[in-house]
Amino acid sequence: MLDRTSPPPPRRLRPTRRGFLIGTGAAVGLAVGYAVWPKSVPLNWAAASDETLLNGFVKIGTDGRVVVAIPQAEMGQGIGSALAQIVADELGADWNTVSLEPAPLHPIYANRGMALDMTAGLPPSLQGFARWGLGGVIEHFDVQMTGGSTSVRGFAAPMRLAGAAARMMLCRAGARDWGVAADECDTDAGFVVYKAKRVRFAEIVGKVSADDAPKSPVLRVAHSLIGRSLPRIDIPAKTDGSARFGIDVRLPGLVYAAVRAGPAGGPALVRADDAVARKLPGVIEVVHGPTWVAAVATTWWAANKAVDAVDATFATQDRPADAWLATAAAHALAGNAKAVRDDGDAAGALAHGNMIAADYSVPFLAHAALEPMTATARFDSAGKGGDRLDVWAPTQSLTLATTAAAKAAGLDENAVTVHPTLIGGSFGRKAESDAIAQAVVIARAVKRPVQLIWSRAEDLAHDRFRPAAAARLRGSVANGRIAAWDCRIAVPDVTASFAARNLPALAGAPKASAEGVDGATQLPYDLAHVRVEHALVDVRPVPLGFWRSVGHSFSAFFVESFIDELAHAANADPGGFRLAMLHDKPRHAAVLRAVLAASGPLGSDGAGRGRGVALHESFGSIVAQVAEVECAKDAPPRVRHVWAAIDCGPVVTPDGLRAQVEGAVLYGLGAALKGRISFAGGRVEQANFDTYPVLMLNEAPAIDVISVPSDAPLGGVGEPGTPPIAPAVANAIFAATGVRHRSLPFVA
Repeated sequence: MLDRTSPPPPRRLRPTRRGFLIGTGAAVGLAVGYAVWPKSVPLNWAAASDETLLNGFVKIGTDGRVVVAIPQAEMGQGIGSALAQIVADELGADWNTVSLEPAPLHPIYANRGMALDMTAGLPPSLQGFARWGLGGVIEHFDVQMTGGSTSVRGFAAPMRLAGAAARMMLCRAGARDWGVAADECDTDAGFVVYKAKRVRFAEIVGKVSADDAPKSPVLRVAHSLIGRSLPRIDIPAKTDGSARFGIDVRLPGLVYAAVRAGPAGGPALVRADDAVARKLPGVIEVVHGPTWVAAVATTWWAANKAVDAVDATFATQDRPADAWLATAAAHALAGNAKAVRDDGDAAGALAHGNMIAADYSVPFLAHAALEPMTATARFDSAGKGGDRLDVWAPTQSLTLATTAAAKAAGLDENAVTVHPTLIGGSFGRKAESDAIAQAVVIARAVKRPVQLIWSRAEDLAHDRFRPAAAARLRGSVANGRIAAWDCRIAVPDVTASFAARNLPALAGAPKASAEGVDGATQLPYDLAHVRVEHALVDVRPVPLGFWRSVGHSFSAFFVESFIDELAHAANADPGGFRLAMLHDKPRHAAVLRAVLAASGPLGSDGAGRGRGVALHESFGSIVAQVAEVECAKDAPPRVRHVWAAIDCGPVVTPDGLRAQVEGAVLYGLGAALKGRISFAGGRVEQANFDTYPVLMLNEAPAIDVISVPSDAPLGGVGEPGTPPIAPAVANAIFAATGVRHRSLPFVA
């Protein structure tokens, strides 16, 4: 059972009694398949007295239970089960005996997969070397983070090696007992087998020695578990309510805190009159932070009522968040821009053709996870080494969380242990550690364990927002194809905003770049004349963050909506128009054909319904979607059906793939139909789900997911389903009504 509230050991703890067999130096490199630098940090994933730790990802108990270390955050995507399935397949385990534990902070759990998309724009000849080098840097600095749909892509290889190494160790121990050659033994469903001989893992694991560790683990050719839909390990606890999320942590003597910060951007707290708040029932303390004020009470409700009673004043801002933000991106389209792709002569081709132009825009968005920002902090001053700090939090990054907690506490990172919990929704938001830092400051002030929970209003008001963006597209068609393509996108630099808060040592000034308009430069279509520009927008003081699918969330809407406009200008079927330009992209063409075959004809049915299509590649996967939209008079558009085809390379678990694509479609659809954050007087105007509505169950369309098989490298599945839904719906509305929606959300 996945239990992310059980505390992992301190980072430097050395396990006892057969504690680790693969743990340091080159052996760590063996366990994960890399050895960029020699490692001096001992493995800190501990084994109990009845467990044998075979390597950094696998331990087996005397009861036969196989425990897999999961280095990625579980936030509903089922990644714990998917990664365990990869290990169990190579190990030859019985799936019913497999359980999960969160991996502690250690270099072998660093997410080298983040290097995949960070180097995607480089020439193929340089990608391998760049990924090797950048991956080494990620490992060297313990960058343990979940994001970018990299969990399987980043950990499939090392976890296969770990499973294979553990299998070979068990086989060598069994072979020794039987007096046979180890390479004639195998594993199956929790047994080591040699011809008619069989011995359970539980009976042989105690005889494994460190010398049994292979230098070069041999991977399986045939798979018994990969590609099958197995029961997810985390579902039973989530079904019966026993699963513990960040908001569920309970400690002896726990008290509760609520917080209020000022205007967007976090101006300094100048003064806070808390006399009234301190007299309210249950209130223990009022804590003044650098940019916020918090109330601590015996219940969260009492704390929240108390913090509302505090009269706080914040520093005046030079340019507070206000209505100007809604049009900042559109105004930037007329300013300077940097060319991030320039092939052929787009300007010349446009001048000699029948040019079509259109402007598009999308608004600021919040993450709006069901579980708001929360963290629990507890100091322990009784230890011989001085103060220690424990933090329980739903975090996407143990690295950033540990750094933020240590800084807030004024402690060395070795004195801090962050216990990752299950995450009740994130979509990128919980990669940030602002609530963790607040909880630490509050706990130190009251000298008691404190659980901080943000109110829904606070969660929306102080999100790290997906920025508003605008685009100006120009194109021309000739002979049924696109003759010229010119795209300018105005959007802020989200990475610079994130880095300034979380990685200040690596932060730089905001800049225009291809990454800033991700998805707009890597067009799959055969286009001779292409120019893409990024116009940088300054929206300070509004903080920006990574939202599900990041730049692809808006670039796909711009690109695929305009592709549709050009198709209609050419009097062509939108599906056939795209296919004609994919002759050298067989994977894209196969995905598009698959979705068109499943959905049926595009266009209008003549009775107020229309079908539109969109195709987009992101995070190593290709997705095509057809949306069927019903447009009744005097009623908002209703999406009735969505067909989504995806090529993500090999599929680990078909049910997981289907669930992730469905979730991505629904998340993107809710934002496209309703999502908008606006600012007035320095503050966010939306305070709850009545003013920031999300998609409701009765509004969800039927969704058919079509997996298109391929032998391409592993692609992500958590995010690629989000970008195509907005343009598919926009194109369907046009098919049904003849009205082109170029701005989101569709329902004002």
